[in-house]
Amino acid sequence: MNKNAKTKKKNQDPTQAVGQMMMPLAVAISQGLRELVIDTGVSVVQQLLEDDRTELCGQRYQHDPERKAGRGGHAPSALPFGGRKVQFRRPRAIGKDGHEVPLPLWQQLAEHDPLDDRAYEQMVVGVATRKYHRSLEPMPEPMPESGTSKSSVSRRFVRESAKRLEHWLSRDLRELDLVTVMVDGLHVTDHVVLCALGIDAGGRKHVLGLWEGATENGAACRALLADLVERGLPTDRSLLWVIDGAKALRSAIRNTFGQRSKVQRCQVHKRRNVESHLPKRLHTQVGRAMSQAYKAKSVKTAKRQLTNLARSLEQEHPGAAASLREGLDETLTVVGLGLPKLLARSLSTTNPIENLMGRIRQVSHRVKRWQGGQMILRWVAAGVGEAEQGFRRLKGYRNMPALVDALRRHDAELNQENQELDSEALVA
Repeated sequence: MNKNAKTKKKNQDPTQAVGQMMMPLAVAISQGLRELVIDTGVSVVQQLLEDDRTELCGQRYQHDPERKAGRGGHAPSALPFGGRKVQFRRPRAIGKDGHEVPLPLWQQLAEHDPLDDRAYEQMVVGVATRKYHRSLEPMPEPMPESGTSKSSVSRRFVRESAKRLEHWLSRDLRELDLVTVMVDGLHVTDHVVLCALGIDAGGRKHVLGLWEGATENGAACRALLADLVERGLPTDRSLLWVIDGAKALRSAIRNTFGQRSKVQRCQVHKRRNVESHLPKRLHTQVGRAMSQAYKAKSVKTAKRQLTNLARSLEQEHPGAAASLREGLDETLTVVGLGLPKLLARSLSTTNPIENLMGRIRQVSHRVKRWQGGQMILRWVAAGVGEAEQGFRRLKGYRNMPALVDALRRHDAELNQENQELDSEALVA
């Protein structure tokens, strides 16, 4: 050993040397501990199953005239463990009629199968079916396992996602104190999935329903609204509806809820629509003018500013002017409610439901081949489930009582008008 090597060894920190020695030992201990835990768990289950069989068959090698069954050896079986199925020697008990008597513990273990939940969670977070096995903790070599193939994982995901979709689409909406509903469509291949997001009086968000259709047409919109009403969406009080401007959806809302629907057209979508008719050099100028009008304190002021803007665009850009005038009043619905600034900004656009749609796309982006509308609905519902876990209250939720008061005032006005019409009808 040369002089430099001796000096380096002499100057080495003793704690560092001990740490280097302990690292392989720690890895070996962790691997041994995992195998110990697994082996111990399997032994405990085997002993508990044997105790169940003893309860039915009595003690081994002892005559018991009151025994309910006799021992029937063991049968190769499988139990869910760690995201897969592991092979297991199951004790058998044979009844006096010659049929096998199920062991209570085995029935409980068989009825509770967590593999569907595990496969569902793994796929939702982005694990491919081919890589599912690699995402699991390794098992001791002698222990055979199954249930981790691509086809097995796919079947489990389909089964679990279908079950969750059915449960989710049948939820009762009567207990939700809803004041606002946002509706938007998600395009997947040749299909459109309409999604409804509700906001209650406390500013909490709730995904209310989904409906799949070939296009975002009136039939699909009416079907979604009919489903929501059937499950408890109120029709006897006013709600604020925030939509992107689809004519079929607006018509369906009007036909279903009548005058008790306060429709707000998304101001961001309206601005994009107008800008699409303009050269790029005018986008910033026109967009700033529209935003300034939407911030006005009164509908009269905002409408005057937007009308003047449309008049200035009429000669050179008639398409932009027509787009600005189309549905102009409905882009100012929230302005007319007199809400505080932050809450008004949150309810003037479909941004909350756009964020939901973005989360759905993140969850489903790994799907390469879509096989029909049912598959699309299952994946959209899976994305909704993930998005709901991260839902936050609507910005400005502390001022939600102001929205509730405005909607109730609208109801009072409608009731007064209806009473006056009834009185006039009686007089006539």
